[in-house]
Amino acid sequence: MKKIIISTIAVSALLFTVSCNTDFDTDVKDIVVTKGEADFSKYVALGNSLTSGYRDGALYIDGQNESYPSMMAQQMKLVGGGDFKQPLMADNNGGLLLNIGASNLQIANTKLYIDSFIAGAPDIKNANNNIATNVANTVLTGPFNNMGVPGARVSHLLAPGYGNVAGVLAKTANPYFVRFASSPTTSVIADFKTQKPTFFSLWIGNNDALLYALAGGDSSVEALTPPAQFTQYYNLLISEIATTNAKGVVANIPSVTSIPSLTTIPTNPLTSAVLGGGNVAAGEANIDNLNTNLYGPLNQILTVFGAGDRIKLLSKTAANPLLIKDESLPDLKLQITAAAAASGNAQLVALATYLGNTYGQARQAKAGDLVPLTTKSEIGKTEPTALAALSARGVSYPFADKYILIPSEITEINTAIDAYNVTIKAAAASKGYAFVDANKKMNELGSQSGVSWDGVRYTAKFVTGGAFSLDGVHLTGRGYAIIANEFIKSINTTYKSNLPQVDPNKYSGVKFP
Repeated sequence: MKKIIISTIAVSALLFTVSCNTDFDTDVKDIVVTKGEADFSKYVALGNSLTSGYRDGALYIDGQNESYPSMMAQQMKLVGGGDFKQPLMADNNGGLLLNIGASNLQIANTKLYIDSFIAGAPDIKNANNNIATNVANTVLTGPFNNMGVPGARVSHLLAPGYGNVAGVLAKTANPYFVRFASSPTTSVIADFKTQKPTFFSLWIGNNDALLYALAGGDSSVEALTPPAQFTQYYNLLISEIATTNAKGVVANIPSVTSIPSLTTIPTNPLTSAVLGGGNVAAGEANIDNLNTNLYGPLNQILTVFGAGDRIKLLSKTAANPLLIKDESLPDLKLQITAAAAASGNAQLVALATYLGNTYGQARQAKAGDLVPLTTKSEIGKTEPTALAALSARGVSYPFADKYILIPSEITEINTAIDAYNVTIKAAAASKGYAFVDANKKMNELGSQSGVSWDGVRYTAKFVTGGAFSLDGVHLTGRGYAIIANEFIKSINTTYKSNLPQVDPNKYSGVKFP
């Protein structure tokens, strides 16, 4: 099957303007800026990719320079804040290679960019032909004020040896922390404490749920951190931070099931044109073939067992849903196998066992399911374990668990996040730290009205919303500015300072060709 492109709204909607009302206070230059009860002379930021400035699927210099901690540090300088040093990447492409013997293994891709538009949809590619930088060639000398480590969970910030290059392949270490750890045996929190910060920010925990969500809720790929374990590690982390006597601000975790990466691809992208690789007539012929030889027979068999709604015939005039495996369904493989064997149809008889094993928990996707953005490129690809004639993923072969989030998994993830956020807010309150409700702000971005600044509206719409980068998970410079302002507002309220907010419109959004 040819490359499938899911259409988006017109690019012109990117900077849709609204009234002069704004969700932020305007930066008033005549006001005397004061630090209040805070000391910003040594500000250090802890976190994961969101703290590092990661965007467009990679960490690269321009993104790092527009990280929300960097923006905050600039405002802190107005009241005695010091320099803010970041572990900058080697270039503006991003990506990482790991030296293994005589060869290099690519362990992180370069950034995404829009190469062109095809039928109104962005054709997204990796920069620099996806040629990355070797980790060993870019080890830096610190200390660094931005200690955001892409991919880190809460427990990782406490782990000794998390910056040991020897542990990268085994996933006991992180290649980004390898680049700026003070030694192979240190931990992120140890390096943080050594700097003796006077002020800190902490935004961590997203990956404890996010990685599991992006893996379609497949625990064999990524695990969801149990809430009790999250609480144990988070409280331990807060206790370690508290030993520095620094004042600070912490943020909670947004619902990962509302980000563009999980809400952009529809559950029903299979039109006649898509199924024909752009040729409607060919797509209609494919639909006839699928209905006759797969969907029709399966629907008849499943109907006998009261499950006819799992798989229905494909339409030539409407968009059709993806075919998926739902492990929460009763497995009807024995029933399908027996019915096919007794059908009298030579083709079904020959495939009886295969049909039962493959489609026993298959169904068509429906409202309530979520399709990760990364699944788009897998639609129609050949499943190597399948029969050649029935091997198109999501079309004739059910998408495996890792490609789709079903309602029970979504509930599981959001329940965990709710519990995480209770822990985070309680920890902040117990130490008197400022608290940022990042979940609330992200929900505002996800609403129809979005968030506005000086006539520019920002939403969570993929590509055109202005706030999220091309990976659908991380923010643009403008999106990070929105978050920086939430941190600044909370700091000002808690510590009686009046740091001015930043202007999101001055930072970069999604770049178009």
